[in-house]
Amino acid sequence: MASVPGRPGRINQDFTGAVPGTAVLIDGAGIPGAEGLCRHGVAWYATRLGATLLGLLSLEPERGLTPLLATAIEQVTGEHRDTCAVTDPISPSATVAILRRSGDLVEYLVLGDTYVVLDRIDGPPLVVTDPREVVIAAPYQAALEAGADRETVLRELRAHRNQPGGFWLAKDDPLAAGEAITGSSPIAGLAGAALLSNGAAGIVDPLRLAGWPEVMSVLRSSGPDEIIRRVRAADATPDDATITVLGLA
Repeated sequence: MASVPGRPGRINQDFTGAVPGTAVLIDGAGIPGAEGLCRHGVAWYATRLGATLLGLLSLEPERGLTPLLATAIEQVTGEHRDTCAVTDPISPSATVAILRRSGDLVEYLVLGDTYVVLDRIDGPPLVVTDPREVVIAAPYQAALEAGADRETVLRELRAHRNQPGGFWLAKDDPLAAGEAITGSSPIAGLAGAALLSNGAAGIVDPLRLAGWPEVMSVLRSSGPDEIIRRVRAADATPDDATITVLGLA
């Protein structure tokens, strides 16, 4: 595992952790100006959600990943519902990636633009992410670059969050878990796997410094620190970057 904040001295809003047979990666999402809505903050939300998920995954290994995530969202929301404006559109939220070994299979879940990458022995890596926020945000980004009012554009973009036809994150509504991308793959066909936050996955898109086969090769040979080093060397506006590499033998 490797996890570094976007800038020195800044709180890292990513979380990653593992228990036997399972790994979790959470990428906290925060919006400037939201500090008054939640006294805990985005890093707290990401850490609490990740820790709660790991506990549930350990205690209920036969339960599906989607209902486990729904329960985790509900529990963490309950921890600060009475003190924070949890339903406000800009209160803390997060994207989620889970990988779990289950017999001869690995199961995965992705909610938002985190990444699960399965390193297949025969064929290119299987890359699992949820592109909905990126697709929906593209015209709003273009509007910002064209000089549109920032607050107006961002307010319109946030209106798509956790709405039908929009994009989905872990926040205050456990029903968002039902929008996660899930699947499984036989372990016998895999050389390994990795979980990445979008700040680390940027080595492929948008930075285009490497393709996924090269990324997985570097992770096997040099580890996650090398991938993050390459991202930092090329990205002038870095995000928190987190990678967990898993062997499946």
